[in-house]
Amino acid sequence: MKLALVNDWLTSEVGGAEKVLQSICELYHAPIYTLIQDPNAVGKLGLKFDQVHSSFLQKFPFAKSKYRSYFPFYPLAVEGFDLSEYDVVLSFSHSVAKGVLTHVDQYHICYCYTPVRYAWDLHHQYLKEVKGLKGKLAKFFLHYFRMWDVQSANRVDQFVGISNYVARRIQKIYGKKAEVIYPPVDTEYFSLETDKEDYYVTASRMVPYKKIDLIVEAFSKMPDKKLVVIGDGPDFEKVKAKATKNIELLGHQPDEVLRKHLQKAKAFVFAAIEDFGILPIEAQCCGTPVIAFGKGAILETVNQGTTGIFYKDQSPKAIIEAVEEFEKDSFDYYLVRKHAEGFHKKRFQNEMRTLIEEKYQSMART
Repeated sequence: MKLALVNDWLTSEVGGAEKVLQSICELYHAPIYTLIQDPNAVGKLGLKFDQVHSSFLQKFPFAKSKYRSYFPFYPLAVEGFDLSEYDVVLSFSHSVAKGVLTHVDQYHICYCYTPVRYAWDLHHQYLKEVKGLKGKLAKFFLHYFRMWDVQSANRVDQFVGISNYVARRIQKIYGKKAEVIYPPVDTEYFSLETDKEDYYVTASRMVPYKKIDLIVEAFSKMPDKKLVVIGDGPDFEKVKAKATKNIELLGHQPDEVLRKHLQKAKAFVFAAIEDFGILPIEAQCCGTPVIAFGKGAILETVNQGTTGIFYKDQSPKAIIEAVEEFEKDSFDYYLVRKHAEGFHKKRFQNEMRTLIEEKYQSMART
């Protein structure tokens, strides 16, 4: 089986999507095609530099840092990859990777993190944040991008969603049925700690839909409760302006600092609507219960009353009430950890290997 991997981009922001790719590369030594690559990211993931092939966007000015500015060229760039020599193409897509061109004797599997959020679910929110001429151009390009996005979905033979929540969105937007394979979580690194301390923690890139400002605002009204906030991003100053003395903003931190705070916290607080949400699972790996807004894939990864509790509204008032409810309950840290172990990396790798090889064998028989 000749396999090619296609990823949207490989930049310095190494997150959950890149760790998914890394997990697959542990199974298969296959070439990787990506719009833009940063050598630092390639090195961090332990990939070989001659393994990664970039599009023409790599030659554009400031491509590694300003790649999002070249959004109108994404479809043309991804269609420029010549993958005709491969039997199976596996794309990892939250943008355009699924749009690669394949022929009738190839099988294309798309591991879909989400249909493009800023073109669909968050379209109106995104346009409110982009003003002036840039906003008008974005509205124009997104209109045509949505048509390309739906049309290119027909090039995929099998969609795989990262959650049932994403699978429903794939069905609604693309009209395609998707299997579900949850992403891998490093359950060994995020190990159990039962000796908890008297603080809550939240962690995220600070962008509007993560709603970190709501969590901070809620804890600013609970001065007797300590909150530790890890992460940075465009909303950092907005969040900082709402912080009071009981709230500690640490900014971006390395993995070992994040792990320590997840292990010692009495609970992890979460306010976003996520397609999967790896941080709440990493917290549960540490035996730390989760207090979360009860919508999205979090309903698939947290068990109400056993590994955490849900609140119904994205509001400071709802978060305050959830914290008060949490403090009346008790949680078995070992049960919280046991639940999270079901998301371990080997499970992901086994399910993906089975899917890839079954589809290849099925294609070979036709």
